[in-house]
Amino acid sequence: MTTAPTIALIAKYPRAGMAKTRLAPLLGEQGAADLHRRLVERTMATVRASGLPFAVHFTGAAAQDFAAWLGEDVPLVEQGEGDLGARLARVPAPGVVLGADIPGLTAGHLRDAARALEQVPAVIGPASDGGYYLLGFREEIPQIWRDMPWGTERMLKATEERLLALNLPYRLLEQLDDCDRPEDLAKWPELLP
Repeated sequence: MTTAPTIALIAKYPRAGMAKTRLAPLLGEQGAADLHRRLVERTMATVRASGLPFAVHFTGAAAQDFAAWLGEDVPLVEQGEGDLGARLARVPAPGVVLGADIPGLTAGHLRDAARALEQVPAVIGPASDGGYYLLGFREEIPQIWRDMPWGTERMLKATEERLLALNLPYRLLEQLDDCDRPEDLAKWPELLP
């Protein structure tokens, strides 16, 4: 592959009651939104440090709100309508779809994903909860986004099964922990106010 994949950071605006809602019972709605803000900012710094091209695929506010928050130099792409699968299917290839809830993510993980795509059509960064934190692809794979068990512990397995059914080789990266539930916060006390 001659073209480096573009990192597509999938980001929601950090509005109280709309972001990290599973953490609201512990942190309150504003506290959960503030944590989401810190996670997105941390992930943006990691994405920038990777040296790879990137864009923020945004939802929950206008582009100018994201530009004021993340910087005028950040390429912004509106996620559009539909469920998560429909929105992810709009990310062009070659691409690496990434969420902002993996505090242990490093620029090295992103560079590893780009290197993997030089050898195989797809790469997955597995999360310890049975999902994934990253999915990269050399060419668009619209089938990978349809009718998937989003947000469940079956997500990684279902994705691997789909890739195998499509006869698409893939590589797994290092497994990382995500930060979605109150018990996850014990691993990253520095994220708390």
